[in-house]
Amino acid sequence: MKQINKSIITAVVLLMAMLTSCNKFLDVQPKTQIPEELLFNSEAGFKDALTGVYILAKHADAYGKALTFADIENIISGWDITTNSFEQQIGLFNYSDARVITRMNAIFSQQYKVIAHINAILGNIDSKKEVFRTKGMYELIKGECLSFRAYLHFDLMRLYGPSPVDPGKGNQLAYVTEYSNQLNAHIGFSEYKEKIFKDLSEGKQLLKSVDPILNFSMSELRYPGPTRRFNPADLFFAYRYLRMNYYASTALEARAHLWYGDKELALTAAREVIEAKNADGTDKFPLATSAVYASKNYPLTTEQIFGMYHYNLNDIFSNNFGNATYRKGTTANTITTRLYGNTGTDVRESSLWSVITLGNGSNNYVMRKYLPLAESSTDADTDYKQIPMLRTSEMYLIAAETAPFADGLTYFKQFRTIRNIGQLAAPADQAALYSEIIKEYRKEFYGEGQAYYAYKRINAPKSVILFCPTSATVNYIMPMPTVEVIK
Repeated sequence: MKQINKSIITAVVLLMAMLTSCNKFLDVQPKTQIPEELLFNSEAGFKDALTGVYILAKHADAYGKALTFADIENIISGWDITTNSFEQQIGLFNYSDARVITRMNAIFSQQYKVIAHINAILGNIDSKKEVFRTKGMYELIKGECLSFRAYLHFDLMRLYGPSPVDPGKGNQLAYVTEYSNQLNAHIGFSEYKEKIFKDLSEGKQLLKSVDPILNFSMSELRYPGPTRRFNPADLFFAYRYLRMNYYASTALEARAHLWYGDKELALTAAREVIEAKNADGTDKFPLATSAVYASKNYPLTTEQIFGMYHYNLNDIFSNNFGNATYRKGTTANTITTRLYGNTGTDVRESSLWSVITLGNGSNNYVMRKYLPLAESSTDADTDYKQIPMLRTSEMYLIAAETAPFADGLTYFKQFRTIRNIGQLAAPADQAALYSEIIKEYRKEFYGEGQAYYAYKRINAPKSVILFCPTSATVNYIMPMPTVEVIK
């Protein structure tokens, strides 16, 4: 794996501006490059470098587009396409198409670029431990970096590696732990798995001792200050739901254990998140009620265990959905009937989609998941500009799949009830429950990329993949990106 130049890393500045009524979390574009030896000579330099990691992760070739609502959704034909387009070819699993190769190379390179920046931090943090003046800052930054490195590598495995039902068939990948320009060896499926969980274990252990999300609610983390219960020594400890926090690491454990077939471990991790409580006994990560949808909180920030703030989300929506570039269907049959089953009650069916009429008179259904409120009407509670990375609903689906049938059915019923479809007939046995859970991944995570991974995890046949073209030959095993080929 080729790495970026070791002499510099991108640094960004994190702004925490006090407004008249609240603290508001803002981010800015990278604006400077600082030599590594200077950047890591202060606590502030480490903080800037970590903020830079999240900026890179929100790039359009990563979670700002490709790995949430764009390329990964096009693999499973999530959007309407034009003939002989990139979107059509990747939806046909035609990985030899030049445009598909270019896009998959770009995603691959961006993921490893983010990892390289994490490794730059981790490569310096122990030797520069004396620069940390704020209690817990060293543990917070190192734990967060280790956990996020696992997150990025896990998605590389899910996208470019084998399906876990046949781990011997597919690419071996590099698990990169050092910041250098040296090539990294590709390792086997089992060794790669071990490295993911090693990073997660070490990251969680560090975060467990210092992460405020363990002791404060999301509301308290959103409103720190000297007159409030949460008054951190440094605001870098606030807004933990926007970072790879302790519970995000636990949720990733649940997701990864499920992928690798370790159901008991997946259930344990999912339950830890589901059962997490605030000081007043309320759920720390409750499933979003109909009232949340009614408030136009379409990204469901209240159930984002980890979401990345994107100040430019209004423009992202306008440039991709507001003009119907990403659309699905011209009549209610596609979304209302085929996707949601025409229940008439499903809150996602009634809230997450709207009809846009184009200049040619055609009606097009577009998703509102990334539609935030207008800037003029937002405060800290209604600033919904978050890209979902891990959500409570996934933990319920994981628990439903991994628990004994009776308990699993209870989790599934709870999930269905909160989405206002509790009246649907309960699955009669384990096989029926699994089938319904997979259907829910398509409904629940439309535009988030998780449905593709659910299909690949079980090696789902074409008949299971909603909207898959009849002419497609399903193939979950991508060739190794050509940027990996050493000539």
